[in-house]
Amino acid sequence: MRCPNCKYENSKVVDSRHADDLVAIRRRRECESCGFRFTTFERVELTPLIVVKKDGARQTFNRDKILNGLVRSCEKRPVAYQKLEEITNQVEKELRSEGNTEVSSNDIGEKVMEHLMDVDQVSYVRFASVYREFKDVDQLLKSMQGILKDRK
Repeated sequence: MRCPNCKYENSKVVDSRHADDLVAIRRRRECESCGFRFTTFERVELTPLIVVKKDGARQTFNRDKILNGLVRSCEKRPVAYQKLEEITNQVEKELRSEGNTEVSSNDIGEKVMEHLMDVDQVSYVRFASVYREFKDVDQLLKSMQGILKDRK
């Protein structure tokens, strides 16, 4: 593994642990040249999942986009980053378990919102307002009334 500090090509593993519900291995490494310590993750390489966007464009699934969206919607809210990673892992697991090679961005957004509703309702509203592209307050209120009806 190449050192991110000095670009030397040899490093030694100092510590290894399971990460992300046993689907990854976290390794602490130390550069044999400069002594810099860094972390790497190893994941199983899965069949690529293709996301079909609203405009019909296709792109490779990127779990970081889900995580970044969750981080933005939970900004200044009492939601632990670890919980956001759990949601991201769960959504990816659900998508892959369906067995499809293509999934719509709409399905991804709906799954994220299902999980986020149970974690923090304010963050849910933030995420939904961006995801559903509300044009005005009336659309937002209608959506929230539907949610309140479903929760009762």
